[in-house]
Amino acid sequence: MDDGAKSKVLEVSGLQVKLKTDAGAVSLLEPIHFELKKGQVLGLVGESGSGKTVTCNALLQLLDRQTMDVEGSVRLNGRELNGMASEEIRRIRGKEIAFIMQNPMSAFTPVYTIGSQFMETIRTHTGLTTRQARDLAISALENMNLPDPAKLMKRYSFQLSGGMLQRVMIAISMCLRPAVVIADEPTTALDVVNQLQVLRELNRLRMEYDTSILLISHDLGVISQMADEVAVMQRGRIVEQAEVHQLFDQPQHDYTKMLLHARPKLSLRGVNQVGE
Repeated sequence: MDDGAKSKVLEVSGLQVKLKTDAGAVSLLEPIHFELKKGQVLGLVGESGSGKTVTCNALLQLLDRQTMDVEGSVRLNGRELNGMASEEIRRIRGKEIAFIMQNPMSAFTPVYTIGSQFMETIRTHTGLTTRQARDLAISALENMNLPDPAKLMKRYSFQLSGGMLQRVMIAISMCLRPAVVIADEPTTALDVVNQLQVLRELNRLRMEYDTSILLISHDLGVISQMADEVAVMQRGRIVEQAEVHQLFDQPQHDYTKMLLHARPKLSLRGVNQVGE
């Protein structure tokens, strides 16, 4: 797209979250601003407690409005999400804006098969029949290079490894071709081999479908390989944002410098071939 405005898929402006308490409102997220363009990967980094997951839940409208105030604007393809009615946001969540959770073991209900949960997601957002939903699910699992997808559909979450479950979650997230995927620490619970597989699949899906990805992680090795731009969070604020190479080579904020200095050097070795 030549028109920069048209290529903006997600626009976040003045987004802030306050926790209601008897003593008054406590700020969890200061006003933040960022945007995601089509096919772009934006990395959101910071220590635990810096506000990354609060940001994620605010974007997805998952915060409890009884205990939290959410202000500001979250626009998906020009449509305002903040304050949208619950039924309407449920139709958007999963289809137009997908979510990959950080713990694949807790993302699935253990009493239902993988297939039933996969097909329920598809049928909730489409008019497909059970057979059509099953065929689409199997095809999506095949695209994730998972072995024997038809058999896998009959298995339960506790019968799969963490790496397999993470790829199932990506398959579910991507089969409806969402405009944006929010990936919250998608490699945290995985070993280096499974991390590499998951990152390769995310990169492939971004390239094939031009999906925008908000990649939330404390792992700077992952961010350095996947992101186009990086936003650094500290205490509920974005303290620095820049193109990935510029941020890693010439960090401006003291907190960014501290994060880069503290990163384990080994974290880069497992992901240095993500795009290959």
